[in-house]
Amino acid sequence: MEIKAVKFRKDGFYSQPFAFGGEEGPQSFDPGIRYRGSLQNYLIDTGDEVILVDTGLPAGTPEEVPDENSPLYTGKDICSYMEAFAALGYKPEQVTKILLTHKHGDHSGELRSFPNAMIYVNEDEVSAEELQGLGNIVPVSFTDGAYYNFPESQKISDGIWYIKAKGHTNGNSIVIVESDGLFYMIHGDITYVDEALYANKLSVVFEDPAAARETLDRVREFIRSHPTVYMGTHTPQGYENLEAKRVMDLDHPVETIPAEVDFSDKQASGKYVCSVCGYVYDPAEHDGVAFEDLPDDWKCPRCKQPKEKFNKA
Repeated sequence: MEIKAVKFRKDGFYSQPFAFGGEEGPQSFDPGIRYRGSLQNYLIDTGDEVILVDTGLPAGTPEEVPDENSPLYTGKDICSYMEAFAALGYKPEQVTKILLTHKHGDHSGELRSFPNAMIYVNEDEVSAEELQGLGNIVPVSFTDGAYYNFPESQKISDGIWYIKAKGHTNGNSIVIVESDGLFYMIHGDITYVDEALYANKLSVVFEDPAAARETLDRVREFIRSHPTVYMGTHTPQGYENLEAKRVMDLDHPVETIPAEVDFSDKQASGKYVCSVCGYVYDPAEHDGVAFEDLPDDWKCPRCKQPKEKFNKA
């Protein structure tokens, strides 16, 4: 069993109010503290199958142009998701299964690029806009009972478990891979950065705050009881933990490396990108209405996040 990171953006950041402010509120945290950000998803090679966990941003998603007030920035393109996938030495037709942690575009963006793959999705998520028109969806109802302290799970194959983990979205899921005595937890966005896991803080992005808290509590309980490699999508700590086979110790956090932030001027296109789900607001598709002229209470039509979560593209 091999697990590999599919890396496609680097040098991003997540501010402390964004990453920690889900319960106490963003105002309780320091906007000057920014944690390192990146984008990567994961590939599992069992020897018999190639299984993906999530499928990156769709090709052509523009880079963002953050400023000092941006609560988050997903980073600079390394390459497209599909180029990063190909660089690992695989072809799309080899992929037999895709396990989707949740609907957001930085996790579901290239689902259509894998013609032979069955796409496993929490049954509560199958109506999401991002998944419409796909004929190879497998709704998962989690019929295999509890997986340790998680009440609902589905066994995908030997050593690979798909676990219901509602909160960030109503159909959020976790993937755990058991290999060589370790538990590799590919968690999507339970936290955006590992610092939030150590500090026991929720991000400001959730569809069900009570469920998000319950899920984070279960994740931390599991980590205390099992040697767990914690693998996120939005921080380089995700692939650093994988490459080092680093077992999380909640009482002894890994030292934080501050994000190196570059706010140098870049040419903006007039488009804006939702840093949470990847939705692109293009004035040309909205009767020429500039993003700045939208009402203050306007929200992303896809993930319902406020204007402040958008960056210039």
